[in-house]
Amino acid sequence: MVFSSIIFIYYFLPLLLIVYYILPRKFRNIALLIFSLAFYFYEEKNVVLIISCIMNYFLGRLIGKKKNKLYLALGVIANVTILGYYKYSNFFIENFNNIANVNITYLNVILPLGISFFTFQNISYLIDVYRGETKVQKDILKYGTYITLFPQLIAGPIVRYKDVDKELSDRKESFDDFANGVKRFVVGLSKKVLLANTIGNMCVILDGLTSKTIVSHILQAIGYTFQIYFDFSGYSDMAIGLALMLGFHFKENFNYPLIATSVTDFWRRWHISLSSFFRDYVYIPLGGNRVSKIKWIRNLLVVWLLTGFWHGASWNFILWGLYFFVFLLIEKVFLSKYLKGGLFSHIYTLAIIIVSFVIFNMPDLSSIGNFMQNMLGMNNLQFANKETIYYLRNYIILLIIASIASTPIIKAIVNKIKEKKILNKLVSIAEPICFIGLLTICTATLLSSSFNPFIYFRF
Repeated sequence: MVFSSIIFIYYFLPLLLIVYYILPRKFRNIALLIFSLAFYFYEEKNVVLIISCIMNYFLGRLIGKKKNKLYLALGVIANVTILGYYKYSNFFIENFNNIANVNITYLNVILPLGISFFTFQNISYLIDVYRGETKVQKDILKYGTYITLFPQLIAGPIVRYKDVDKELSDRKESFDDFANGVKRFVVGLSKKVLLANTIGNMCVILDGLTSKTIVSHILQAIGYTFQIYFDFSGYSDMAIGLALMLGFHFKENFNYPLIATSVTDFWRRWHISLSSFFRDYVYIPLGGNRVSKIKWIRNLLVVWLLTGFWHGASWNFILWGLYFFVFLLIEKVFLSKYLKGGLFSHIYTLAIIIVSFVIFNMPDLSSIGNFMQNMLGMNNLQFANKETIYYLRNYIILLIIASIASTPIIKAIVNKIKEKKILNKLVSIAEPICFIGLLTICTATLLSSSFNPFIYFRF
C-alpha cells in the first residue's frame, strides 16, 4: 500500500483516524500498531520486520542493563547481517562469480519493504541506549509501535527513538496539528502525483525515443532530478503530515536542496535524516575532521561508500556515493572559499546534482557512460530535432512549475501576504479551497493513471 493510492487515502486513513480518535488514549498505541502492521502486510509477505523488532527490543533491554560494548556490537552485527543477507547477498555472489569465473547459484531472497529504514532505526536505538542518550523502552508494544509506525515505516524519514520517546508515552493531539498535517499531506501528495509522476512519465517517453538528441538527454537528466526530488520529498511531506494528524512531530527531511550553492550545502538539505545518521553514528565515531588529513579523508570515504551502498546493491549506487565524495573533498580542500553563494555557485551545484541523478538512475556503468557521452555531444548526435522540440514544448511549462515548486518562493509569498490582516482573511478563505482542489485533482489523476511508482520503496 502506498500513500498516493485511492485505497489508502479514502479507505485505510479515514478508518484509522476514526478508530484512533474514538479510542481512549491508553489504547491508541495498540491501534497504531495494529493498523501499521496491516498497512505493511497488505502487500508484504516477509515477517523479517517482526523478527527484527522483537530482537532489537530484547537487545535494547540487555544493553540498557549491562552497558557492555559486546552486546552493542552483537546488536549492530545482527542488524547489518539481516540487511546484508536480504539486500546484498546476490550482489556479492554476482561479483564473485564474475571475478572467479564460477557459477554459484543465486539465493532466492526477496527484499522486504523498508528494510533499509527500519534497520537503521533499530541500530540508532541500540547505540543511543548504550550512549545513555535515550532510556530503554521496557514496553514491547511501545517499541513495536515506534518501529512499525506506518508514516515512516517503508521509506522514512529515519526517525530516531529519542525524538519520539515522549510522544509514544504522552502525546497531545490538537486541532492545529491535525489541520497542518492534512495540509502537509496534500502538499506531499501533489508533489508526488502531479509533479513526480508526470515528470517520470516524461523521462520514460524521452528514454524510448527512436531518434535521440543532445537536448533530449539533457531534458531527461533534468527530469530525473525533479522526479526523484518530488517523489521522495513528497513522500516525506506526507509522512510528516500523517504523523502530525496522530500527534507525532517528525523532523524535516528536506530543506529545498535544489537551491543549494554547494555540494556540502546540498547534503545539508537533502535526505537530512540519512545524512545525520551517518554523521552521528559513523563519521564522528571515526574521528570526524578532528584527526589527521589522511584519516579525515578516510572517514569521508567510508561515509560516502556506505551512503552509496545503502541506496542499493549495484555499482551505480557505489559510484554515486564516490562521485559525491570526490566533489565534497574538492570543495572542502580547494573550493569552499570561492563558493559564497550567487549564480555561479548555484549553477555549479545544479550541474553536479543533475549528473549525479543520471548515475543514480542508470542500471549499470556502461549505461552511465553512454548517457553522459550523449548528453555532452560526444557520439555525433544531433543537437535537437522536430521530435525533441515537440516534447520540449509539451513539457516546458511543467518544468517551469517544477522549478518554482522546488524553491521557497511560493511559501515566502504566502507568508508575506499573511502579514497583512485584510489579505490574511482572504488567504484563510482561499487556502482550504486550494487544498480541496489539489486533493480533487490528485484523486482524478490517480483514477486515470497507472504510473505511480515510489522510487525509494526499492531501498
